[in-house]
Amino acid sequence: MGTTLFDLTGKVALVTGASRGIGEAIAKLLAQQGAHVIVSSRKIDGCQQVADAIVAQGGSAEAFACHVGAMEDIIATIAYIKEKHGKLDILVNNAAANPYFGHILDTDLGAYNKTVEVNIRGYFFMSVEAGKLMKENGGGAIVNTASINALQPGYMQGIYSITKGAVVNMTKAFAKECAPMGIRVNAILPGVTKTKFAGALFESEKIYDTVISQIPLGRHAEPQEMAGTVLYLVSDASSYTTGACVVVDGGVTL
Repeated sequence: MGTTLFDLTGKVALVTGASRGIGEAIAKLLAQQGAHVIVSSRKIDGCQQVADAIVAQGGSAEAFACHVGAMEDIIATIAYIKEKHGKLDILVNNAAANPYFGHILDTDLGAYNKTVEVNIRGYFFMSVEAGKLMKENGGGAIVNTASINALQPGYMQGIYSITKGAVVNMTKAFAKECAPMGIRVNAILPGVTKTKFAGALFESEKIYDTVISQIPLGRHAEPQEMAGTVLYLVSDASSYTTGACVVVDGGVTL
């Protein structure tokens, strides 16, 4: 059931990278507020588990496999949503790639291409295709998951940090051109969040302590702490918010 302030009843939401971590937390929270959530990631099994959990808790959800690094998957996903639901109200671009953790000078072409294909090209064309459908129906909301690394490159995370910096400017570009169509575009910049995706930061005590020492609260965040900001940004309560890039660091919105 939705709250009075953040009721998303009747909304259709697509969350990419939603089979675990931050995406899973976002999908579950949007469903709790009444949205029908399309849980998406590369592998259908993980998506189905999250969708089943949402339905078991009284929400509405379905699973749909999509690799945002593949253009044909992006097009197929939006075509499916249009055919089945006739509209898309919310897109959360959360899927991401970070295949390389090491010195920037040792970045190989494969790691570079994979990171760029998912984090930049994937976000861009998913927003393009979703935006076209939103335009047909009078508007919608897009939220991009960037990273605190967009503002300060992460240790041994050069190409990942570069792509997340691009996501911030991409968000502003889409917001500027899509706002007149009723499409709000914003981004969240999570700090260090304990997920499988960020596992490399937690494997070394030295690296972990170095990173955490830069966070005001002196702790990492949990995936659930990211979801609330996304809920606000896609709700009617933020109807005048577009182009904002909200830092969510250590569980605190700065």
